[in-house]
Amino acid sequence: MSLDDALSSLKRGEFVLLHDSSGRENEIDMVVAAEFVTPEHIARMRQHAGGLICLAINSSLGKELGLNYMHDILSSSAHFDSKSREMIMGLAPYGDHPTFSISINHYQTYTGITDRDRALTIREMANLHKADNQHNKFISSFKTPGHVPLLIAANGLLSNRRGHTEMSIYLTDLAKLNPVSAICEMMDAETYSALSVEKAKKYAKQNAIPFIDGKELLEYAKVH
Repeated sequence: MSLDDALSSLKRGEFVLLHDSSGRENEIDMVVAAEFVTPEHIARMRQHAGGLICLAINSSLGKELGLNYMHDILSSSAHFDSKSREMIMGLAPYGDHPTFSISINHYQTYTGITDRDRALTIREMANLHKADNQHNKFISSFKTPGHVPLLIAANGLLSNRRGHTEMSIYLTDLAKLNPVSAICEMMDAETYSALSVEKAKKYAKQNAIPFIDGKELLEYAKVH
């Protein structure tokens, strides 16, 4: 399937599968535009992907909301002594810094972990992108710690970092949707590791889901 197929799928509120590259994490994520997320999306990501369901936002929204990367928050925390700071991950084994920020629940959720609760949190974060007084609304509408980890895409997206966080936000940008995406790594219960590209492509074909190769997306970004 082509990039146009993937963008059309996102616009319909459907999934795309996104592979970063064999030289990086070498993982495939299920990706959906956050503004369309329903409890069914969360259930499918749980059952068919099995990784960590996260919410990616662009850097400008992160800045507007006063969010920072978790490794920076911990580094500047008075509750982490110098010895404990050795735990903080600077660069991951694949060469990038993690994009994790805080984790959140919407204030109307109960435990925050159910399919309904996580869908509400994710959808309301997407709606926040077009809201007035974003920072005040964020503070009044969400609680932390919660069950939806926030990921902040690098400023400049693919020119500065080439992870699923940036690629998924780049796809929502291309689709002219809110630059907020829900992503989840696909795991393999048979091998106890990340799902292989071969198996992911088979799943994509069986379920009529577009499969996007990160290298092709990077080439498209360079040209456009």
